[in-house]
Amino acid sequence: MLKPYYQDDAVTIYHGDCREIVPQLGRFDLLLTDPPYGIERFRKGFGTTRFRGLGCETKGIEWDVAPDAEWLAVLLAVAPLAVVWGMNNLPLPTTEHFLVWDKEQTVDNFASAELAWCNLPTPAKVFRFGIHRHNQSKGGGHPTEKPLALMNWCIGLAGDVQTILDPFAGSGTTGRAAKDLGRKATLIEREERYCEISAKRMAQEVLPLEYRDNAVLSGNGGRKKRND
Repeated sequence: MLKPYYQDDAVTIYHGDCREIVPQLGRFDLLLTDPPYGIERFRKGFGTTRFRGLGCETKGIEWDVAPDAEWLAVLLAVAPLAVVWGMNNLPLPTTEHFLVWDKEQTVDNFASAELAWCNLPTPAKVFRFGIHRHNQSKGGGHPTEKPLALMNWCIGLAGDVQTILDPFAGSGTTGRAAKDLGRKATLIEREERYCEISAKRMAQEVLPLEYRDNAVLSGNGGRKKRND
């Protein structure tokens, strides 16, 4: 029997290899995840400055291995709806549906956007949330952590989903978003240090400033409404 690393009324966290854990879990309404891309950017020195100390130095990048097509197919079969970030780096099926995170990036040598594969019944959508705002409000310290506002937006696009799976949970942003929105989430993470970070984030009952300060549920791409 699986023993959770952490569990509350909304979120369950498992520490281990998702390939061993997922087959024991049953089905979910939504797969929402950001797998490792396996692009070895940290081995090229990218992690020596901006991401120093976040597990991406040469000795700490064992996790940066992309799932293969066979395993991604298994994951996509776990839920009728899916959002998988890293679309351009992963062997995913052809789809006409995708999501874009516009980072409002002003530095030329960094990516200005990221793509997510999805099968949501919606045309392609763009979420604008500046990378500078994300860097100021990171909740867990994982080097590839996605903004909480972005995951809130993804869940909102999926509609009335109640159970969410993230098999590559990192520092738990998917779980935090699900909990804040009144949904249930199951997270799996192979690195215990990130399980610990996730558990601490789930235990925080006060909504983070990033969530409260952005009208993510209004469909305005994370930008505040103006009355003028």
